[in-house]
Amino acid sequence: MMPRLIPAGALALWILVPPSTAWSQEEIHTTHTDQKKVAITIYNNDLALIKDQRQVALKKGHNTLAFMDVSTGIQSETALLRNLTHPQGFSIAEQNYEFDLLTAEALLQKHVGQQVGVISRHPTTGEETIEQAILLAANPGVILRFKNRIETGISPDRLVYQQIPQDLRERPSLILQLQTEVADKQALELSYLTSGLNWKADYVAQLNQTEDRFDLNGWVTLTNQSGISYQNAHLQLVAGSVHQVTPQVHYAKRPAQEARTFADVPPMEEEGLLDYHLYTLDHTTTLKNNQTKQVALLSAHNVIAQKQYELRSHTPRLYYGHSQSFPVLKPPVMVYLHFDNTQQAGLKLPLPAGIIRVYKQDSRGNTQFVGEDRINHVSKNASAKLRLGQAFDITAKKQRTEYRKLDSDSFEATFKIELRNGKKESVLVKVAEFIPGDWYIITESHPHQRETGNTALWQLSIPAEGQVTLTVSFQTRT
Repeated sequence: MMPRLIPAGALALWILVPPSTAWSQEEIHTTHTDQKKVAITIYNNDLALIKDQRQVALKKGHNTLAFMDVSTGIQSETALLRNLTHPQGFSIAEQNYEFDLLTAEALLQKHVGQQVGVISRHPTTGEETIEQAILLAANPGVILRFKNRIETGISPDRLVYQQIPQDLRERPSLILQLQTEVADKQALELSYLTSGLNWKADYVAQLNQTEDRFDLNGWVTLTNQSGISYQNAHLQLVAGSVHQVTPQVHYAKRPAQEARTFADVPPMEEEGLLDYHLYTLDHTTTLKNNQTKQVALLSAHNVIAQKQYELRSHTPRLYYGHSQSFPVLKPPVMVYLHFDNTQQAGLKLPLPAGIIRVYKQDSRGNTQFVGEDRINHVSKNASAKLRLGQAFDITAKKQRTEYRKLDSDSFEATFKIELRNGKKESVLVKVAEFIPGDWYIITESHPHQRETGNTALWQLSIPAEGQVTLTVSFQTRT
């Protein structure tokens, strides 16, 4: 048989538009174009609940339904299809998630042992012909058996195929075998859990000049890596850690985008859900695949705040050893911003965990970044404390001055802390000192409070451009 000559246009049509296969004629396909409504509930731990509602024409009796355009991270065992129009007489006998996708490599591998067309170009005229051959191997080199020879070294892109194998899909699909007693268009809702959708909260706080109030803008950063887009989705977010038995795939985190502020926005509607908090967006939004977008969460003005200075000195080795000398330490004095999540303080919503970035205007009116910190979930009537950085004008020196071993398990020690204030106004510094073992204070220059079992707390007022020395002797049994 002579090789068959075909025009270039016909060749392109054969490659790009293969004839319909048996499975495409038997199956009923539904894609995102049939979608009437989609709702997404996203959790904190790479988990989302999708509710995809579509209008699908079914025939009476048995149907094979290919529910296409589902997330590539679907947990197929969680899929649930409901008939919202005619629930009576509707049942599902079997469902399969097929994710063996149609690619050039997959198409090549599926045709091993089968007949394919091989394109040849005449070296002089440039005319193209197709000759039939059996594909013997493709791992990775292509080996072909022609009628009178075997050839290798032929590029896979010079092969043509007459049909798409039944087990290859253009996109991930949920294949369902179902029964219905009614033959017409019906509203079907597929719900399932999936990975690939994440959200986090970010905040911007604008501190006033007196540093006792701030404006707070919050937004939600959404990341969609689920393999599909969601058009005009009804969005809800759950703050809290939901327990799961099945391990989840962890996606690489995208770098945080530059902080921004928003104009006044109505806060998301919030409600309790079991022991979590549910936030509902008051309008639909579109989440494109491989997209990160921000959605306004809240806006609050003149939130009451309190700046605090703290020296937390957790250096237990300072108190052990027989040496009477010990080097002078210079632990940092940290700056904190404390606020209450109450309506009286100017806040209304439980705050999901996230990063709060704090800004303040300088004397020229330019906004400057002054620090950031991560908060855990802050419920209503709870407090939060942001560590902004290390104080420049307030410094500390600490040294052990005395040590006496009492027995194998106990000793006495004395330490002193010098605090200097370079500011032109007095400041209050909290000094929290870790003391090992079962301890009590023998003498002290300023009265203490027991903050925890191993931490003593002093509140020291440091005068403007002045200093205060705290001296403490204690005994402890370890």
